[in-house]
Amino acid sequence: MFEAVVSGATDPEIEGVEVVRRAALAVSATDFLDADGYLLGTPANLGYISGALKHAFDCAYYQILDSTRGRPFGLYLHGNEGTEGAENAIDRITAGLGWTKAADYVIASDKPDKAALEACWELGASVAAGLMG
Repeated sequence: MFEAVVSGATDPEIEGVEVVRRAALAVSATDFLDADGYLLGTPANLGYISGALKHAFDCAYYQILDSTRGRPFGLYLHGNEGTEGAENAIDRITAGLGWTKAADYVIASDKPDKAALEACWELGASVAAGLMG
């Protein structure tokens, strides 16, 4: 799913957009502040976002709260059972930050199929294309 999102975001027809990849445990407040938009990916562990993504938001939330309002984001997640908790968590966090949902979430269960991977590509392309100057 990650590779499909990155492939969409880095499509050659999308010009003037630099795609920076960060593992959730490596993301800093500066990374959030330097970005114009976000593509978030996470497994739905026990019905919630990964601890790594939660940690990223916990460490940066108040530092980025006022400076990132209105920025677009997209989400892709994988969960074998119940993804609603993960979706709700992202909804609450991004609403608090004032981010704008740029595309429908991509949610895959079991092994992501061709349709899910195509949706991930579209997600990456949509968010990146929306940032073109």
